[in-house]
Amino acid sequence: MDDQNHQEVTVRDNPERGRFDVLVEETHAGFSMYKDVEAAPAGQRIFYHTVVFDEFEGRGLASILTRTALSTSVQAGHRIVAVCPYVKKWLTTHHDFDEATDAASAEHLKALR
Repeated sequence: MDDQNHQEVTVRDNPERGRFDVLVEETHAGFSMYKDVEAAPAGQRIFYHTVVFDEFEGRGLASILTRTALSTSVQAGHRIVAVCPYVKKWLTTHHDFDEATDAASAEHLKALR
């Protein structure tokens, strides 16, 4: 996948750090933090913080990162809980994730402490 500058963009799950990393030409450009919680009937993945480093802003990386992170998570069987303001806003215009998204609750916020 390429960014708006036609540079190679890669998104990788980094479960040891609880995040997805976005790389541009193998240089770390940002991340989206998550925490997995068990909830019946399926596990949930809470996305709570997304960052694209200043030198990479304006390339559409946050959207690429978010789409890939959510798609990968749903394919792995997780339901999505958006606490991160960016992910919450992104979901309002990307309705292909509506069926896999759960509203954030006080229990989700408690799990992040």
